[in-house]
Amino acid sequence: MKKFLQSLGIVTLSLGVLAACGEGENEENQSGGNNNEEAAENGDNNNNAESGELQELVVGASNIPHAEILEFAQPLLEEEGIELDIVSFNDYVLPNEALAEGELDANYFQHVPYLESQIEEHGYDFVNAGGIHIEPIGVYSQDYDSLNELPEGAEIIMSSSVADHGRILMMLEEEGLITLAEGVGINATISDIEENPNDLQFQDNVEAALLPTAFENGEGDAVLINSNYALDADLNPLEDAIATESADTDNPYVNVIAVNSGDQEDQRILTLIEILRSEEVQNYILEEYDNAVVPVSE
Repeated sequence: MKKFLQSLGIVTLSLGVLAACGEGENEENQSGGNNNEEAAENGDNNNNAESGELQELVVGASNIPHAEILEFAQPLLEEEGIELDIVSFNDYVLPNEALAEGELDANYFQHVPYLESQIEEHGYDFVNAGGIHIEPIGVYSQDYDSLNELPEGAEIIMSSSVADHGRILMMLEEEGLITLAEGVGINATISDIEENPNDLQFQDNVEAALLPTAFENGEGDAVLINSNYALDADLNPLEDAIATESADTDNPYVNVIAVNSGDQEDQRILTLIEILRSEEVQNYILEEYDNAVVPVSE
């Protein structure tokens, strides 16, 4: 964080004070006049600091859509006295490490299940400060136009992030491709598949950021890609995907602003959440991403 050093005034004392007392008093009076002018100027600066100086807020974010959304919100935050500094990341590990180390005031890239899994795994003292949007996962294929066309034994490539497995498997279950054990919900894993009539083969060792590359290289019969990485690779989830996850606003995979515990009441964070949930920003999200990214209001 920026540190501001206040300059210290150095007063030079006259060596002839005893010899010219009256003259020294005059010098003191003149000096006092100068100090009064400086004090008035400093007072104005202090008033400006209270009323006009921007407060810095450093937020880490994935390139697309998170950083783009924050860039749109920057002038709106500036109107509220906040200078937003955006630090872009292209993975799911470093933003939380940077937040834990105090290099960020907040981050904006992850959904709730992933945040919770990271807290459990690493002992982070993080808090979900508020949800902003949902990024439906899409299924992409070089060879097939629908899930129904996938052949028996088709290879399905998915993220290595266990926090995404439940949503992927639930989507495939909704599409009738598999049946999961009762009650597993968002915590489902591949081992929870009870029925797999087409003997789909799941490959779950690819980092989320590399899924678009796997698709472009023609790997697998279908690749499930998070919308942020799809958009970053110039893929349109609504046009290029052969199926997409439901984007209902009650979807548990809402992307959130995460902060260190105790910072959720920081006025800068509260203002950030308010701006990101504003009608102006929500309209931007809908228009910019054409429902491939869906805002939430609370």
